[in-house]
Amino acid sequence: MSTIAPAAARTAASVTVGTGPLSIDDVVAVARHDAVVELDPAALDAVAASRSIIEDLAADPQPHYGISTGFGALATTFIAEDRRAQLQASLVRSHAAGSGPEVEREVVRALMLLRLSTLMTGRTGVRRETAETYAAILNAGITPVVREYGSLGCSGDLAPLAHCALVAMGEGEVRVAMGSTDGGAGVADAASALAAAGITPLQLGEKEGLALINGTDGMLGMLALAIHDLQSLLATADIAAAMSVEGLLGTDAVFAADLHALRPQRGQAVSAANLRNLLAGSPIVASHKGPECTRVQDAYSLRCAPQVHGAARDTLAHAASVAEAELASAVDNPVLTPDGRVESNGNFHGAPVAYVLDFLAIAVADVASMSERRTDRFLDQARNHGLPPFLAHEVGVDSGLMIAQYTAAGIVSELKRLAVPASVDSIPSSAMQEDHVSMGWAAARKLRRALDGLARVVAIEVMTAARGLALRAPLEPGAATAAVVELVAASGAVPGEDRFLSPEIERVVAAVRGGDVLRRASDVVAVA
Repeated sequence: MSTIAPAAARTAASVTVGTGPLSIDDVVAVARHDAVVELDPAALDAVAASRSIIEDLAADPQPHYGISTGFGALATTFIAEDRRAQLQASLVRSHAAGSGPEVEREVVRALMLLRLSTLMTGRTGVRRETAETYAAILNAGITPVVREYGSLGCSGDLAPLAHCALVAMGEGEVRVAMGSTDGGAGVADAASALAAAGITPLQLGEKEGLALINGTDGMLGMLALAIHDLQSLLATADIAAAMSVEGLLGTDAVFAADLHALRPQRGQAVSAANLRNLLAGSPIVASHKGPECTRVQDAYSLRCAPQVHGAARDTLAHAASVAEAELASAVDNPVLTPDGRVESNGNFHGAPVAYVLDFLAIAVADVASMSERRTDRFLDQARNHGLPPFLAHEVGVDSGLMIAQYTAAGIVSELKRLAVPASVDSIPSSAMQEDHVSMGWAAARKLRRALDGLARVVAIEVMTAARGLALRAPLEPGAATAAVVELVAASGAVPGEDRFLSPEIERVVAAVRGGDVLRRASDVVAVA
């Protein structure tokens, strides 16, 4: 799955990890752009101080969960001191049980960074060299091979995190190059990769195995990346909608600020303002504003774009608030409290993150569905107000963009299936000790696929609207949308005889994903 660039990339060269929370931009910088990870010295001192608490408890003849006992259903089994290192290593090895295709590099880097962030809070009881090793692996560009299946989202993303912890121990498989995750060149054994980078493999002490695998970091990393990408995609969807309003001879009157003030939904106001700004001064819009225009109302897919895009924006804002709270969290079990207690807890349960991942998948499906309906209107001679059927060059001989709409429709159909919530599908595990799980990892995986689909559907609308606007000549679109039409034309997607269409679609998809479409209208479009 490809990533989506922001309208104006601002990538930090380095990110400092300390006791405070990381931002979504920090996650993107490290996961996607290989920003250098630096560790705050004061936070490292706090990590060392908290470790002394664990070492004191390890010497206590009374059992303490995760320190001198087994895990999960074996929490009451006392483990002798000379077997505890083996206990931690065995935990990681057994939990690194993922299966399926490799997870994307940026996802693995995000989850490692977020686990490191929790380690640096001083609430997990790991040694400072454990945190330093995670930072060194990230900075060396070493990426553990993590498999698609294995996490139930409780106790966190166990299997994905265990694959990363295994690499820190010098075991398992890694990728050492920036290349693709298709099983080709770049796969190496962890021991060789760490040795080449001058990194000493970890020998885990008491509780460290638990601390490295007990968190929501995988689903949270994917949520952070999704929030970043969806901000740009929703703004691009506003651009596509404006182009469709112009090309289908719609009205901009319904986007008036006073009308939207009657329903003070924040996201709706932002989308309506974007549409007003995009359509301001449009000769096409002005051409049919006179008394000769007999149309009373546009179709919902045109008239209600701010309401749908705005609702998606508000859902995204809620997801961002959940992500920000999770980024400020120290998720582990057991956890060290600020007053020095070591307490068992349930903060590893992924429900808060899983819910918003599912909410976003619903919003994505609906925005894409509306976009596809606007595309379809362009191709129907009965509804496109004077344009040729299917925007074909020679009607009857050429099919125009007929099958491009099929592609969008097929994607939208899949997006509806991907919108079915994963978070309601709990399944028990660990001998019924973990009898309710979040499925947050699965929710995140399907959201990534949904975002890929949304980018493609919006790109097909942009391409279709650009052709429709070109066919309205000599009437001209507004300045911002005209700039997008020029971009699409430069990619080769112009009116004309039928030709091999797939490469043209992919070039426009790349322009949407890469932020080129958004940048063409960035002066008049708000992203947030």
